[in-house]
Formats: sequence, C-alpha cells, structure tokens
Amino acid sequence: MAALISHTTTPSPPTHANPAGACPLALPCGTVLWLLPGRAVWWPQARSLFVADVHFGKAASFRHAGQPVPTGTTADNIARLDALLTTTGAQRLVFLGDFLHARGGAQPALWQQLRAWRVRHTQVAMDLVLGNHDRHAGTPPADLNIALQEEPWAPVPNAPLRAAHHPQAVAGHTVIAGHLHPTLRLRGPARDALRAPCFGWGDGQLVLPAFGAFTGTAPDTLPAHWAQFAVLPGRVVAVPGTFS
Repeated sequence: MAALISHTTTPSPPTHANPAGACPLALPCGTVLWLLPGRAVWWPQARSLFVADVHFGKAASFRHAGQPVPTGTTADNIARLDALLTTTGAQRLVFLGDFLHARGGAQPALWQQLRAWRVRHTQVAMDLVLGNHDRHAGTPPADLNIALQEEPWAPVPNAPLRAAHHPQAVAGHTVIAGHLHPTLRLRGPARDALRAPCFGWGDGQLVLPAFGAFTGTAPDTLPAHWAQFAVLPGRVVAVPGTFS
C-alpha cells in the first residue's frame, strides 16, 4: 500500500518539489508522487508531469456536428498546462491517453494553437501513451514533437512505475492511468452536496481525474475500497472513509 504523508508541523513553503496545495503520496518503492490541484501528478525525482484525458478539440467536434457548445476550451487547457509546467519546472510531460477527442475536432485552429504552445516549451520532452480516443481520432502532427508510446510504458527505465491510459495491474509496479474520469460526491451538514474531480489509489494503480476543460465526469467508477483524493480549489485533500 502507498502511504499518505501527513504534515504534523507547518508545511514548508511551496517549491518545485513541494507544489502549493499538493497532496504527497508515498509508493511502496519509496517514490513520492504529488497529486496536484491542477489535476496532474508530479514526480519530482524524474522531473516528470502526468495528465490524463485532455480531449483537445472536443468542443470543436461538437460544433462541427452542429451542437451549440462553448468556445475557448483549448485556450483554457493550454493555460493550465502552461501553469503546471511553470510551477513544477518539469522536463517531461506525459499525456496518459486521449490527447485528441475526435477527428471532427482536428481543425486548423486547434493545431495553430498547439504549435504555438509547443514552441514555448521546446525544452520539455513530451510523450503520449495511446488511449482509445487516440486510435480513432488520430495522433498529433509530427511537428508537435510528441513521442507515441504503447501502454503500459516505462517513463524511466528500471523504475517500478508504468504509465498507461487504461487502469491495469502490472505485477511489482505502480501504474499511473486515466480513462475513468473519476469524481466523488462530498456531502455537507445542510443536506447539500458537491461533486468534485478526484484521484483514486488502490491495487497498485493511481487513476487521474480528466484534465480537459470540456470533458464528462463519471461518479462511482472507482472500486469502493480504493482511497480517493478530492480536487478542490487550490488543493487536493484525502477524503475520510476511503482509506482501509
């Protein structure tokens, strides 16, 4: 089992290794991953940042089909990626599948925005672990310089950690994945409720919330015995009752 690291004293000031609002998770191998309020995972030892299910072009694909949906979601996704890369100082960005939502969303305006974004981060290595949408929607243009990987993939050779799109068990390894778009429901004392994106941890698997600004969410997709971590404004918190 991984262990949630509790702070019994005043937390240290935020740094690249200790981002503000993040929740640390110690894996059985001793590696510490940070669950970020930006719906990402930060691995300081490897200077690697992980996000899942961005679904670029989803809103455009809906508009292409004649559906009236909001604009600006690509700019929102890009701005949040910029903030995460700046905050962490990451040298590698790993997309855990479903980079593009559908072929109908692969419009020239999307690639123009993503090419400008990629130019700003030429020093960052980028990888895409292929997901189910990627196989139907197509992969990013070669000039975005995003390496394609099959799951489960080892981002660091000989490290007991694998990256995937679909949650799966790999003996002796922790698997970081997406696909499920998990959320949980937090209930208040006045019979009110809040649905929040969440991370899920259990059975050697860490599942990330969907990163995309225009993606669906799915409650009750995580096994009941898994630990859950709610993504709240500016912080990630462990939810009581989800630890056995």
